[in-house]
Amino acid sequence: MSTATPAGLLPFVAARHAVEAEARTLRPSEPELCGLLEARGRVLAEGIVADRDFPPFPRATRDGYAVRAVDVAKLPAKLKVVAQIRAGSSWQRATPLGAAEAAEIMTGAPAPAGADAVVMVEYTARSRDEIEVRRGVGVGENIVPAGAEARAGSQLLPAGTRLGAAQISLAASVGAADVHVYRRPRVAILSTGDEVVDIAAEPGPNQIRNSNSYSLAAQVGAAGGLPVPLPVAPDEAGALRRLILQGLASDLLLITGGVSVGQYDLVEQVLAGLGAEFLFTGAAIQPGRPAVFGRVPPRSGAKPVPFLGLPGNPVSTMVTFELFARPVLDALAGAPPAPLRFLQARLKADFQTKTGLTRFLPALLGGEFENVEVEVLKWQGSGDMAATARANCYLVVPPDRDMLRAGELVSVLPVSA
Repeated sequence: MSTATPAGLLPFVAARHAVEAEARTLRPSEPELCGLLEARGRVLAEGIVADRDFPPFPRATRDGYAVRAVDVAKLPAKLKVVAQIRAGSSWQRATPLGAAEAAEIMTGAPAPAGADAVVMVEYTARSRDEIEVRRGVGVGENIVPAGAEARAGSQLLPAGTRLGAAQISLAASVGAADVHVYRRPRVAILSTGDEVVDIAAEPGPNQIRNSNSYSLAAQVGAAGGLPVPLPVAPDEAGALRRLILQGLASDLLLITGGVSVGQYDLVEQVLAGLGAEFLFTGAAIQPGRPAVFGRVPPRSGAKPVPFLGLPGNPVSTMVTFELFARPVLDALAGAPPAPLRFLQARLKADFQTKTGLTRFLPALLGGEFENVEVEVLKWQGSGDMAATARANCYLVVPPDRDMLRAGELVSVLPVSA
């Protein structure tokens, strides 16, 4: 039996920082080659570099006329139109654009040699092959110089970058049809409790369906992990130990239920018997106070496996995942653990509670643009999934506040997809 001493109950910020510190010690698994479109949400294992200057030519940013700025310093200015340059075409003349000359140009097209600005078409009037310019431009206006965005060989995306739409667009622009990304971390999900049955089963009068494994699997997938659901563990130490050992074959083990102080809450006891080191055995939050976090030492030469024990009530499970599992998943996926950032909104109505815990309460963001407000939903505690399913955020109540007033700016934690 292990003699590891639990770290005890931590304030929310200390518990979050403990998770982030542990996450920074973790390393991702081996890279693999992946098609660019299939790489959305994955993390680069190798950086992506520019294969040429970006842009590769001086690029017009407006429809209009390429000119020499000196020719439009005095207005109105009349210039002769000597060419048209569309996106994908080029300046065909051997000599640069000359004095009092202009070239009609489209957005994205290369500026001709000799031109140093583009006059927007709105500020010109054309008559056959002549334009009158009614507003001047400075040197460089409406033209992006060649190489201004990136030089050939420079790094565009470093290793550790998670690939979203903008990053995939950038990779595509350099011809990266396949990219090296880290393997998705495998996350074992273990629900516990004699009262928990499979969702396809008809529950008895005192039983509940296993919704936690499904909500966690959805959260794991959205966070870039690969969920590995395990069978439900009964409230019996031997069976629980076997399933925990099975879960420790993954990169991260999530356990729901069995982490409180009841007679049949056996998770901490079984983990301690496996030599687990607990970094905290409770967080001063609501919901989710009984959450436990730590690591199990290597077995058979493998690396330590982090675990997170989440309370069994469904809302507690979802909240504690968002607060404590995501930075671990970031690290295991190859990305730096992302800091937790709250948004600000105006509170719609007075809200009263008790001090002592940081509270994350199901809430609804409404309004639009800069007029965003939030209201707390009526709920029946951490088992009320119906209220949580209607929520699109959590109101964050600091531990030293027992009253929040209507109209004041409050913190909210958005609900991830």
